[in-house]
Amino acid sequence: MTESYVKKLSAILLDAVTDKDPLVQEQVCGALCALGEAQPEEALGACEEYLWQHEKLAHPYRTMILRAMETVVSGHISELHKDKAGAIILLASSEMTRAKDLVCDWQQAASNVLVAVGKRFIGKVMEELLSKFQPGALPHYFVVQTLANLAASNVFGMVPFLTSILSTMLPMLGMAKHDAMRVAFCCVLQHFSESTLEYLANLDQAPDPTVRKDTFATDIFSAYDILFNHWLQSREAKLRLAVVEALGPMSHLLPSEKLEEQLPKLLPGVLALYKKHAETFHVSKSLGQILEAAVSVGSRTLEAQLDSLLAALHTQICVPVESSSPLVVSNQKEVLRCFTVLACCAPDRLLAFLLPKLDTSNERTRVGTLQVVRHVINSAASQMEVKKPFILSSMRLPLLDTNTKVKRAVVQVISAMAHHGYLEQPGGEAMVEYIVQQCALPPETEPRKLGPDSEDLAADSVRAISISTLYLISTTVDRMSDPARPRCCRQTTALPPGPLALPARVPHTRALHWGADPALQEPGAPGPEEAGVTLPSPYAITTRLLTVSSNPYLGAGRGAASLRLLNVLHHSIHPSLGQRWATTIPLLLEHLDECTEETLSQKEWEEKLLAFLRDTLAVVSDNTWICQLSLEMCKQLSCYDGEPREKNFLYKCIGTTLGATSSKDVVRKQLQELLETARHQEEAEREGLARCFGICAISHLDDVLAQLENFMRSDVFRKSTGIFNIFKDRSENEVEKLKSTLILCYGHVAAQAPRELVLPKVESDILRNIFQYFSTKVLGIKVETKDPALKLCLVQSVCMASQAICGSAQASSFHFSRKAELVAQMMEFIKAEPQDSLRTPIRKKAMLTCTYLVSLEPVLDEQVQADMIHSCLHSVLPVPPEPEAGDDHQESLYLDTMHTLEDLLTSLLRRNMTPQGLQIMVEHLSPWIKSPRGHERVRALGLSACLLQYFLEHLNVSALVPFHNLGLLIGLFSPRCADLWPATRQEAVSCVYALLYLHLGYEGFSRDYRDDVVERLLSLKEGLVHPDPATLFHTCHSIAQIIAKRLPPEQLISLLLTMFEGLGDPDKNCSRAATVMINCLLKERGNMLLEKVPEIVSMLRSKLQETQEEYVLQAAQHSVYLLASQHCAAVVSSLLGSPLPFDSHTCTLWRALAMEPGLTTQVLGLLLEKMSRDVPFKETRAFLLSSSPGRVATLLPLAATCALYEVMSVLASGPAVLELYPQLFTALLLRISCTVGVVLPRTLQAKEKRSMGSAPAPRSLEPCSSAVDALQAMLLRGGNEDVVQRMELEGGWRLLRTSAGHEEGVARLASAMAKFAGPRLPLVMKELVCTQSSVYEIQRVTSTGFLAELLNSSAADDLMLLEPLLDNLAARQKDPCASVRRLVLRGLANIASGSPDKVRAHGPQLLTAVIGGLDDRDDPHSLVALEAMVGLARLLDLAEPQDLRPVLLHVAIRIRPFFDSEKMELRSASIRLFGHLNKACHGGCEDVFLEQVVGGLVPLLLHLRDPQAPVTSACRFALCMSGPNLKCEQLVAALQKHLQEGRGLHFGEFLNSTCKLLMHHFPDLLGRLVSTSLFYFKSSWEDVRAAAPMLTGFLVLHVEAEQRPQVDLEQLTTALQLLLKDPAPLVRMKAAETLGRLVKFA
Repeated sequence: MTESYVKKLSAILLDAVTDKDPLVQEQVCGALCALGEAQPEEALGACEEYLWQHEKLAHPYRTMILRAMETVVSGHISELHKDKAGAIILLASSEMTRAKDLVCDWQQAASNVLVAVGKRFIGKVMEELLSKFQPGALPHYFVVQTLANLAASNVFGMVPFLTSILSTMLPMLGMAKHDAMRVAFCCVLQHFSESTLEYLANLDQAPDPTVRKDTFATDIFSAYDILFNHWLQSREAKLRLAVVEALGPMSHLLPSEKLEEQLPKLLPGVLALYKKHAETFHVSKSLGQILEAAVSVGSRTLEAQLDSLLAALHTQICVPVESSSPLVVSNQKEVLRCFTVLACCAPDRLLAFLLPKLDTSNERTRVGTLQVVRHVINSAASQMEVKKPFILSSMRLPLLDTNTKVKRAVVQVISAMAHHGYLEQPGGEAMVEYIVQQCALPPETEPRKLGPDSEDLAADSVRAISISTLYLISTTVDRMSDPARPRCCRQTTALPPGPLALPARVPHTRALHWGADPALQEPGAPGPEEAGVTLPSPYAITTRLLTVSSNPYLGAGRGAASLRLLNVLHHSIHPSLGQRWATTIPLLLEHLDECTEETLSQKEWEEKLLAFLRDTLAVVSDNTWICQLSLEMCKQLSCYDGEPREKNFLYKCIGTTLGATSSKDVVRKQLQELLETARHQEEAEREGLARCFGICAISHLDDVLAQLENFMRSDVFRKSTGIFNIFKDRSENEVEKLKSTLILCYGHVAAQAPRELVLPKVESDILRNIFQYFSTKVLGIKVETKDPALKLCLVQSVCMASQAICGSAQASSFHFSRKAELVAQMMEFIKAEPQDSLRTPIRKKAMLTCTYLVSLEPVLDEQVQADMIHSCLHSVLPVPPEPEAGDDHQESLYLDTMHTLEDLLTSLLRRNMTPQGLQIMVEHLSPWIKSPRGHERVRALGLSACLLQYFLEHLNVSALVPFHNLGLLIGLFSPRCADLWPATRQEAVSCVYALLYLHLGYEGFSRDYRDDVVERLLSLKEGLVHPDPATLFHTCHSIAQIIAKRLPPEQLISLLLTMFEGLGDPDKNCSRAATVMINCLLKERGNMLLEKVPEIVSMLRSKLQETQEEYVLQAAQHSVYLLASQHCAAVVSSLLGSPLPFDSHTCTLWRALAMEPGLTTQVLGLLLEKMSRDVPFKETRAFLLSSSPGRVATLLPLAATCALYEVMSVLASGPAVLELYPQLFTALLLRISCTVGVVLPRTLQAKEKRSMGSAPAPRSLEPCSSAVDALQAMLLRGGNEDVVQRMELEGGWRLLRTSAGHEEGVARLASAMAKFAGPRLPLVMKELVCTQSSVYEIQRVTSTGFLAELLNSSAADDLMLLEPLLDNLAARQKDPCASVRRLVLRGLANIASGSPDKVRAHGPQLLTAVIGGLDDRDDPHSLVALEAMVGLARLLDLAEPQDLRPVLLHVAIRIRPFFDSEKMELRSASIRLFGHLNKACHGGCEDVFLEQVVGGLVPLLLHLRDPQAPVTSACRFALCMSGPNLKCEQLVAALQKHLQEGRGLHFGEFLNSTCKLLMHHFPDLLGRLVSTSLFYFKSSWEDVRAAAPMLTGFLVLHVEAEQRPQVDLEQLTTALQLLLKDPAPLVRMKAAETLGRLVKFA
């Protein structure tokens, strides 16, 4: 029986191996392997028999069977009987050689079976293979391949056979004509050679220790002869590579004399392959093996081949390495291995070849050579020991190479040298000096991430590796010669300054700390000069270190390092500086420590450094030393051409140093040289040079002016300004830049020189020369420049000169004759600037110049002043604002320009401090205040506020005079308090505030007087930043109140006239603010307005047609309110007759009726009556004849609903809504229910479509939406904002509008009401109960749903509504509508949530009603039953046990059919209820109910794979609840562990552990569980259908074999066999897996 059943299972699986799905095929093979694990001989026999019987089976399927056999054999080779092994060998041999042509997968699988068997039965396998490996005939390709694989897998077993195999194979080599066969022979020879070498290397473990290498030498040489002399010349690249791979290991087995004889041919032959193959890894690997073999036998002929070897290998090492190609990287490693072999045997020849290559200029050659040199230094250290001087001397030219890749290679070589003592040799110092130079390479701004072998090497990588190498040298090489340190120090001045990161290493490296040894600081200590090394001069060191300190955080903190080094070198710089620097330098370092790169003020830092320099010069007090220092500074200027910040600072240092010298000749000479050598084309250089002249002028004003004058007359200047050169672009440009420099120099001289000395020379010397340079006469015609840089320099210089005049003590008495000329020139510059952008500071500087000039005598004409104001405003205010993410520099420039404009206007106002003068300024600003562009308004208001504040602060009233234009000014500014721009609003309030205090000042109040009413403006101002519209206009009203209280009566008319003009303001907010303020000012005249109501209504209608301005709407609301106060019913009837949909004007009028609670109550009562009087809809004939929607809304209720919304949308309607709350809520809720799915009449539908095309109505006229909107408004006005918000968050309003979601929407509304509006519920419930007998079914559904949901809240019990609600719902149990009956059950179950403590009291009533719902026969869709199951699940935990026991079994049996229902909701609810039934039975499960528990196990386990998540969740719960009733603690623990909610479930692992426990504790259930699972083999859900055989398989896996009689194996096997044909691959996979497990019953 055992044998036949295993064979039957195997046959079924083998038949399934032809499945089209690869995963199923894999599973079938896995099942076969499982059978083989249990019964290897039987499984292998079945596979063998199947293959012999099905000779026509396609080879892909034969391949899979063979792979399964290989797996079984590999796992059970020790258990395999020799007879079975023989049969398998015969089968595999037959499968492998059956087809003459190559079918790789099939034949390889068969070959693998032979190799697997050969690990134990090598003799039998070799016997079979040798039978197919006969002399005189070529064997099958895979016979040869199998021999090769056997040699690799069983070295000790195969080597004894090699002699006979080789003797048979050698004649075959000549017979092999096809390249594939030749490749196979090469492969087998390679593996034979490698196996032999491994055998010989482990003779102590070998079965035959007498084997010697010469045993195979003759045969290997014969094979070598064919491979090398014949096959290597093949055109097939694959064959050539196979040959060369074999030659490598074969070369170790060749006789020594034969290898020596063949090397002259072998090595060139292998080297020739480099030219034939792109991928050369195998060639290099083989070459390395051949070289090792040649060296091992002490070959003498190798030396003759060295030149060609070195040349070929060098070519390979110079190939660029691509990190993405692993073979190229591996090839380089093999080539370097070859170089190592050659370095050990012929170091002299190797270096003689390599070192001259370093002199070449080719990048790849030099980099490759350096790579080899580094490698041999590391790998052949002993051979290279005596070659160190030669290697060092050969590095001379590479050290001069500027290529980044070469530099990196050189640094790597030096790093290797440092590890092997090269740097201690003569010439090693040059290596150290080179490293120092590379440390000063500029760091990349944005370093790139590069691989170690990347072609694109950054300079920063050279710098980084150099710093690391230098650190290594300085910390590990103790015998480095002392002169290396001063060489490093010399680099501090010799290297380019910009990227000087090296001093940052000074505190940490001995390489750059020449002065760190205290002994070197003693006066008698030997200096570096005595050591034969020339140090830089003290002036050069001082200049360099001081200059680079100006940018202190560059280069990893070079500023602090430079200052420390300067302190260390103080004795070498000047003997007098030690004591002073010991005090001053630590203060500078302390300042750097306190700051970061972000917080350091560059200007402040440079001032500290210049103060340090001035102090140093004062301490030295040696004119000769100072002159030398200035000369050195000038000399180093050119070093900083690429570093403008450092060069600018150096110019300041030069100016400071020249200022300290007493030699006027030196000063003039140096200034002349600076003018001649400066790079005038660069703006930073011009600025630096000008600052230099300015600083120098502090001490040498006359000499500086004289030198500038002389330079202007010199040949250098005239050479550039000739008449013919002016027409050449380049020369003209040079002239302009040179002029810019000179003009800027004059400006800085005027700004820096002593005021008392400058004033007499401003007009006569400085300004005269400035304007002379600015304009040139050509043929007597004045030609002005167009160069913006020259303009800017002129404006800056004139500004500095004007500032110098104003700052002088004699400024008030100084008569500036050129004032008007300068002002006119500045205005030209300002007008020439573009109004659409602000890119240069020209207009800012020009306005600043005018600000200084205005205060000087003589006074400008009024027209000139007006033109000045007009030009400046038109130049600055229109400039568009920068975007939010704009340039910070641009934003700063604009802010500075605005401040300058403020200063200019203030200086002009200062000349005329009268109301008239203020009026003139405001008139200039008025067009900008009313501008349609916001940025212009905010700027104009800001300027106005500044001027008014200045006027107020400097107000001086000598007599009580009226402020006659107060009304006009307040009328201009006050409406802007509602401007769209928050900044404009605040500035407008500031203006009003200042004007009111100006009025108080003119009335005689003191300047420090504070008026309480006016001060309220400041608190209102804060609320204007981001107010909502209501707050904004309330604030405007408050401002108007303040104005009304303080405005004199005579100003009222002018104020009103000005504000009426503001009604047409393009800014709607300002227009509305004007109406608010007008109404506030006219508040006291309300009686007059009441008398003019007919006129107001007339005006209302005309204005409503013309405009939509807010003040018109406010007037309309006021008028309607007055009319309705007297004729409420008439007004309501009239407005209800308005065409639907209501336009915006009608809506506005409706909202006006909510102003006063008494009136609003009347209006709401009338509208409720109108809405309820008529039927809500009419059924059309189409509805009666067909099932299509045909309910059409009636007009009067619809209009009343819309009107209710408009009235209740007003905040003031709140009290009236509260008074009518229950009636409004109930009427609107039922109105919603009656309008779900109701459509508009056709006439209104067409009208609404037309309105959507033109001016759309404010709201949709859709009946249900209108009712929902009205209910929302009613709740808001009734103080139930929380209800509205909760409904909005939960989507309740949207649900209410739809037929499908209406019930859920009603439930959510009831829940929100119970939570947030509990006190309202008793009266609401009373109103709703009255509607329970409504003729409209939908109204009964809505009211029942609402009342049912109230029981879900504790509020029902708290408000003593529980009993009435239960009675009311119980009365509706027999309602003809199924939805009502369903909602009744839901309500009864809701008591479990709302009042759980009351369930026991009403238990029998509740259980009877709910269980009765399970048997509802009038519900074809089982929705009532579904509700009953859900409700019962909620009640079970709370009911009394004695109430439950009689019904448990009935309920369990009744719900069992729903487990497999097609509806997800029914499956989920029934399974979850089953869980609750089990939970209720814990501790007292009766045997009858236990049967239900056992019967439910399989469905619950399988439905864990249900496609619906709620069902799987219910199954988790039900299984966890069922476990305790089975009284198995281990099972309960496993269920709790795997089935926790929220935890991912690994179904296979869970099912495995569960089945294991079930079969361990309840083995008698096997038959019942298996038979139940068979039912699900036909399930309609794929995952469940797949889980069923999976469950069966795990049950079989864990049950004891003696339980087999419980299972009908025939039936089970047949069912699984059918599943193997299932359309779902997953099902077929699981069926195959289970079939593999049935072997347990075999």
